[in-house]
Amino acid sequence: MLRDGLTDSERRQLLRGMGALPLLSALGAERALAAGPARIVSLGGALTEVVYLLGAQGQLVGTDTTSLFPEAALKTAKVGYMRQLSAEGLLSLKPDAVVGTTEAGPPVVLDQVRSAGVRVELVKADHTWDEVQRKVATVGRVAGREREATALQADLDAQWAAVQKLVAASTRRPRAIFILSHGGSPMVAGTGTAADALIRFAGATNAITQFAGYRPLTAEAMASAAPEVLLNSTQGIEALGGDAAFWQRPELALTPAFRRKALVAMEASHLLGFGPRLPGAVRELHTRTQAITA
Repeated sequence: MLRDGLTDSERRQLLRGMGALPLLSALGAERALAAGPARIVSLGGALTEVVYLLGAQGQLVGTDTTSLFPEAALKTAKVGYMRQLSAEGLLSLKPDAVVGTTEAGPPVVLDQVRSAGVRVELVKADHTWDEVQRKVATVGRVAGREREATALQADLDAQWAAVQKLVAASTRRPRAIFILSHGGSPMVAGTGTAADALIRFAGATNAITQFAGYRPLTAEAMASAAPEVLLNSTQGIEALGGDAAFWQRPELALTPAFRRKALVAMEASHLLGFGPRLPGAVRELHTRTQAITA
């Protein structure tokens, strides 16, 4: 365990592929311990990851329930799910600043927090690389770590460029469907979703273009979409009872993916978080999707 609260493994996961280990060395472990005056509540796993990467976790007094990585974030005070917040829960932590995305809410709760004199910074969530850049810059500004944020973003931009080059070199664009199955009836991702953006970033084609957002899909529509590969989160597969139970769902039986049992599952916050691990998530999704459909 490093003195900044991250295990060696967690820091390697956060920095893998960034060329950022020299950055860590340059900043130094002692710099990561320094804490400014701001008491910060982070709403969103990606923003929390940025807090840790910038060494600002000493200022972090609370997080939402999507903040699962690094492991140290699990031990922070929790304010609930980022879309279902309460003003009382947030204000009880006496924050100077609350950092989230435009997906956080309800809006009336955030208005109450502002009225109490707390700075609220919301990053526009639009499932782009610009969103990741805005998250890094916003946390750096709020935490008073602009220099660290600039250095981190340079490393992330280099990694993103390398991943884009890798994806562009592939000529196959397999048809994919993302299935959301964390709870309730499984749904599939249409346009305008984080999953749709990930599919495209990874060099695949979203087989669902007839609607935006998430909807249940009938067996007939699934067969018509003809996905070559199915995507899910590891949490979603667990919620369905595991891989074997997943493939027993009747609506999957008529798809090309079923014949190959072509399934790619990744941890949800890594896959859909749109944070500093996004280049690594895209690289892994691209590599696995290409391999399983070859």
